[in-house]
Amino acid sequence: QVHLVESGGGLVQAGGSLRLSCTASGRTFSNYYMGWFRQAPGQEREFVVGISRTGSNSYYGDSVTGRFTISRDNAKNTVYLQMNSLKPEDTAVDYCAASDGHGVPRRQSEYSYWGQGTRVTVSS
Repeated sequence: QVHLVESGGGLVQAGGSLRLSCTASGRTFSNYYMGWFRQAPGQEREFVVGISRTGSNSYYGDSVTGRFTISRDNAKNTVYLQMNSLKPEDTAVDYCAASDGHGVPRRQSEYSYWGQGTRVTVSS
């Protein structure tokens, strides 16, 4: 199994930036696609962005394209989410997840391992 721990959330003003980190332990990190999901107050959990096992490919949800960047450092067993130009609607709990499936996973059901989340609050 894989254990995931997110960090880096906090309070930021609109237009600001945050960098989230997700560190994995357990099975070989490079075997997994990694993704970020978020759940805003009163909303369903949504896909934000994912990254391939080698970090060579990434895929973004429509709401964050051009503002967020995902990266990974397999030597550190860590995936990052750089969030720029934050908006109040980005306020959410952000979750890191790992998938051992095939293809490009974008659904919650395709991810087997989840962190506990880190809260991002964007004030106007």
